[in-house]
This record gives sequence, structure tokens and C-alpha cells, in this order.
Amino acid sequence: MNTILNVIWLVLCGFWMFLGYVAAGLLLCITIIGIPFGVAAFRIGVYALWPFGYTVVDRRDAGSPSLIGNILWVILAGWWLALGHIFTGIALCVTIIGIPLGIANFKLIPVSLMPFGKEIVRTDQAFATR
Repeated sequence: MNTILNVIWLVLCGFWMFLGYVAAGLLLCITIIGIPFGVAAFRIGVYALWPFGYTVVDRRDAGSPSLIGNILWVILAGWWLALGHIFTGIALCVTIIGIPLGIANFKLIPVSLMPFGKEIVRTDQAFATR
């Protein structure tokens, strides 16, 4: 089922959201200071490309640097990537078939706003570590 949802996701919105994250990552990697933010954009972009079967978990070892990184991230790229998820989610929820994909888009908003201190893992690994 995850594969079917991922293929439908890829066609309807995943590829376009992935391109948004890649564009943000490339812009952020222009400066040396922005490289960690660009890497975070690429990491979330891959997750936005193929999200079903994966989940986001909090890293226990994340500290105050991740808080500072998240504040800078929201200012630099997070707000407009989150807007992309909001608009795409609303557009997908217009049809009955798109509602699960729209909800999945809304679930990506928190990680698009605050990616530092989070880790993307397979769903079966996330439940095994709890």
C-alpha cells in the first residue's frame, strides 16, 4: 500500500515539492554558513519525494544549537516551504481520492518549519525503538 500511495504522491505533488526543497537547498548552499541548512533541505526533500513508509522522530541528543538552527531556518526557507505544503494540501483535499495525500501534506508542515532536532526513519524502525 505504501508503494501505491508513494507513486500517486510522486505524480500529484511529491516531485514538485521535491523541486522546491532542492531549489531551497541550492540557494542555502551558496554560502558556507548556509550549508547545514541546505543539507537539511535536501534531507527533507527526499522525504517529501517518497514519504509513505517513513516518519519523523525527535532526536534525543538535539540541544540548543538545533533550536537556533530552527529559528534561522524559519526565517530563511521554512515559511515558504510550509506554505507550499499548505497550498498543495488544500488543492489535494478538493477531491475525495486526494484527501489522504492532502493530510500527508499537512503532516509535513512541522518538519518543513523546524527540521533540526528531527530524524527521518522507516516507520517500522520508529515503532521498534519506542
